[in-house]
Amino acid sequence: MENKWIRAAIPALLIHSCIGSVYCWSLIKDEVAIELGNSNIEFAFSLAIFFLGMSAAFGGRFVEQNVKLSSLISTMCFTLGLLFSVLSMYTHSTVGFMLSYGCLMGIGLGIGYLSPVKTLMLWFNKHKGLATGIAISGFGLSKVIFSPFIEWCNNSLNIYWTLSIMSLISFILMSISAWLIKKPIKEESHPFDIKDYTTMLKNPTYLAIWIIFYLNITCGLALISFEKGLGLYAGITNIGILAAFTALFNTIGRFGYSTSSDYFSNKAIIYIVIFFTSILAMIGARLWVVLIPASLCIINAGYGGGFSTLPTLLQSKFGMNKISTIHGLALSAWAFAGLSGNQLSKFILDNWNYNILFIVLFFLYSLSFVITNKYVLK
Repeated sequence: MENKWIRAAIPALLIHSCIGSVYCWSLIKDEVAIELGNSNIEFAFSLAIFFLGMSAAFGGRFVEQNVKLSSLISTMCFTLGLLFSVLSMYTHSTVGFMLSYGCLMGIGLGIGYLSPVKTLMLWFNKHKGLATGIAISGFGLSKVIFSPFIEWCNNSLNIYWTLSIMSLISFILMSISAWLIKKPIKEESHPFDIKDYTTMLKNPTYLAIWIIFYLNITCGLALISFEKGLGLYAGITNIGILAAFTALFNTIGRFGYSTSSDYFSNKAIIYIVIFFTSILAMIGARLWVVLIPASLCIINAGYGGGFSTLPTLLQSKFGMNKISTIHGLALSAWAFAGLSGNQLSKFILDNWNYNILFIVLFFLYSLSFVITNKYVLK
């Protein structure tokens, strides 16, 4: 049982394949709104991403010390968050749904997201990009798996059964992962002092990485959270297939970009490629409606690739010691992007249209490209 696949790769894939179902939000939010009797529930998704990022930011030290316990805590928070969301819908409590789906489940997301990453990098010491690609590709793979199921379950049963079954499946798979996951025996813990947070936040390179990570997530969420509407705008009727297809590209991006980083001494090159292709995608979506599905695929690939390449980029700049905490702190950008991404889309679409959204995202991706080229690619 002491090998990298059983102790690292399989647990990582199982954990991320469960928690990644949060990106199926656009497929459940209409049904949730109907059951709650409240159409203004978009903030629940923002809360989930915010608590994901902040729990990862402050949970890094804990993950460093006990990866098994952190995986178990993630399992309980994530699955109970889904179950309490069902209860909140049954009682028509919008506040309860925000607390369960947004806060409790979000904590499970953050701890679960961070838990297997360093363990994989330690087991796959010579191929760290491949390792993080394996783990974080599961986050995108989750949407490929769950999207058709959610569409079927919503249509054949109801949203109560959808979330309940997802909770049960996640509990079983994540519990198995918590039992299997284990760091290499030779790995030693390096406690992270509070002064290290201050040191990192004063580092110009680290701040630049935080900003481009934040911008990439903000832009990605601005499109992903409204993917269903974008598909209908482009004339796509089978939204479940579109969601699964874009999720496939998200998975390919997570695995492909991260694995490719193993062949570059300067990992920032990957972000240059991501932002350049995203700029082209926004131009295409703005000029030709028929290219919107293809643009969504490109954006999803770059969005996923930005996540999976981040640990290796940080490791190449700041070393392997305390990488869980350094990585977790960077994930705080995800928390704030969770508050701004889908809210940015909502504001623009409430006042203008999709074309304006594409223009705004074009400029944000261009800004990311410039920052990466000037401050990170060195």
